Amino acid sequence: MKLPSNETMYEALVRKDAAYEGIFITAVKTTGIFCRPTCTARKPKFENVEFFSSTKEALDHGYRPCKRCTPMRPLDAKPSWLSPVEEALREFPERKIRDQDLRQLGIDPSQVRRWFKKHHGITFQAYQRSLRLNRAFGTLREGQPVTMAAYSQGYESVSGFHEAFRNRLGTVPSKVAATGSPIHIRRMTTPLGPMLAGTKEERVCLVEFADRRMLETQLDRLQKYFKSPLLPGSSATLDLLERQLHEYFMGQLKEFTVPLANPGTPFQQEVWTALQRIPYGQTASYQQLADGIGRKKAVRAVASANGDNRIAILIPCHRIIGSDGKLRGYGGGLWRKKWLLDLEQKHR
Repeated sequence: MKLPSNETMYEALVRKDAAYEGIFITAVKTTGIFCRPTCTARKPKFENVEFFSSTKEALDHGYRPCKRCTPMRPLDAKPSWLSPVEEALREFPERKIRDQDLRQLGIDPSQVRRWFKKHHGITFQAYQRSLRLNRAFGTLREGQPVTMAAYSQGYESVSGFHEAFRNRLGTVPSKVAATGSPIHIRRMTTPLGPMLAGTKEERVCLVEFADRRMLETQLDRLQKYFKSPLLPGSSATLDLLERQLHEYFMGQLKEFTVPLANPGTPFQQEVWTALQRIPYGQTASYQQLADGIGRKKAVRAVASANGDNRIAILIPCHRIIGSDGKLRGYGGGLWRKKWLLDLEQKHR
């Protein structure tokens, strides 16, 4: 697969841009070592690096893996030290796991903070708070009194619970009954960088690259559409989606089966449904898409609806190209669009 330009990759290396994880490997000629794009080692000079699409290529050219960023380790593999942390979260959901608790487990708190910031976009303490509020939200919807919900989730005072609830969810506990169930959000690692996925009542409502500029707008729209807050959480559909995305990126899956919830105008729904009819490994132009829904003169409107799609890959807006066969705009970046089309061509 064609790599981005050397200048683009070098800039990503300088920024330690996680969006390029899985896209390229950096090899440093002066040290003979190859690294991930996010390696924290000192920045090499541009003239001293070369780029490869895989660790195999770097090894074949005589480079050895960096001991700091461990590029041979699978990108999405969880570190062994994380297991006792996850077990503690499961066994004591209401307990605040503090830095000294982590040290007693033999774990460096700064290591935990970095991992949760990278993989969930928030600190470990913020992640714990979100989990507690998520559970409290559920118990309140089931009719549990506010006081009981607060103390059962480890809050020391009802006033503190009220404040945390209002700051995070934009409402007060007593009004939960009138609020929709939360949109569960999960950050997922992929060969094209981290993606943010969301489900609403076990239906996928969001799959988007974490660095997309429209992401904040889409998150705001989802909350308004569903009248629901966003909360980190787990669901069977998120687990299934993560497995199917992994299989897709491995070239093993051509059709997703997870149920979708994708609110929009009737016209947008028409366009998004038509997108799902484009077969794996094939492409269509904006004009062909407009013709297919009987709106021959609505090419610009079709392009706009295509750009408003918030469920990337599953609703394959990346399969739309220009009438001249050239790649046109894609929210995740043209280099990602090219990567996805190459993947599908290879495994069609």
